[in-house]
Amino acid sequence: MNPLTKLADIIARHAPGDGIYDTAIPGASLLRASAPTMPMPVLYEPTLCLVAQGRKQAVLGTATYVYDAAKYLVASVNLPVTGSVIEASDARPYLCLRLDLDTAELSELALRHPVKEDSSDLPSAGISLGETTPELLDAAARLAGLLDQPADIEAIAPLVTREILYRLLTGPGNRAVRQMAQANSRLNQIVKAIAWLRAHYTEACRIDDVADIAGMSRSSFHANFKAVTALSPLEFRTQLRMQEARRLMVAEGMEAATAGFQVGYESPSQFSRDYVRIFGMPPARDASRLRETADSAAH
Repeated sequence: MNPLTKLADIIARHAPGDGIYDTAIPGASLLRASAPTMPMPVLYEPTLCLVAQGRKQAVLGTATYVYDAAKYLVASVNLPVTGSVIEASDARPYLCLRLDLDTAELSELALRHPVKEDSSDLPSAGISLGETTPELLDAAARLAGLLDQPADIEAIAPLVTREILYRLLTGPGNRAVRQMAQANSRLNQIVKAIAWLRAHYTEACRIDDVADIAGMSRSSFHANFKAVTALSPLEFRTQLRMQEARRLMVAEGMEAATAGFQVGYESPSQFSRDYVRIFGMPPARDASRLRETADSAAH
C-alpha cells in the first residue's frame, strides 16, 4: 500500500463520520467531510494541513489557497480565515491530517540544519502552500499509523513528528516555516502584534501602540502586517470581532445588537454594515440561516 493510500485508509477508519477528531498523538487531529461545505470563518493556529483525499480552499483577505494531496498548507501565525471543503463525496470523502507546529522545536532543528536564507525584506504570508514530497507523505503515514499501535505513541510519535518538521524546514517552499523558527524574524515580530490583537480585539487601539508591541515603525509595521495577514491591522481586528459575534449569535442565541456590543461596537448600524461587508447579509438573517443549516445537518 503506497503512503497516500495508507494515510487515507487510516484517517477513514479513525474518523468514521464527518467532523474533527482529536487523537492520542500530541498535536494531531483528523478531519473528514463527505460533501462540500459552505465557507465558514475559522481561526487557523500555526499548523500543517496534509490532505489524503479531496480538496479544500482557504481564503485570507483577497488571497485564495487551494490544497489537496499534492499540496499541503502551512499556517505560520494565528489567522482569521474562511475555509471550505470544495471536493468531497460519500464515496471519496475529504480526509486530512492536521498537525500543530511547535515553534521551539522548529527553531532547534533550524539551528542544527541551517540552509541558505531568503533575503526578501518582507516576511512570507501567514499561509503558504508547499509540495507534498514522498518523504513528507511517508512520515505523515507513519505518524498516523501509530493510531493502530497506541502502545507505541509515547515513544515513537515525537520522533516522527520531528521528522515531519525537518521535512518542512528542508523541503521546497520552506521560507515561511524557516521564518517561524527565527525568534528575531519579522514574522515573529508580527506574531507578537497578532497575539495582542487577539487578546484585545474588543478594545479601541492606536496603530502606533500595536506597532510598538511589534518593535516596528508605523509604516514598517503596516507593510509587514499586511504581507503576513493580507489585511491591515484594523481589518484584522474587524475579522476577529465578526467571527466572535457570529459565534455568539449562532451558538449562544445572542441578539445581533448585543453581540455587536459584546465584541466592541458602540453603534449597531456600524456593526451591521461591517457584518454585511464581510459575510454578505445582515447579522440576524445570517445567524438564522446558519442555525437552520446546523439543525438540518444534525437530523
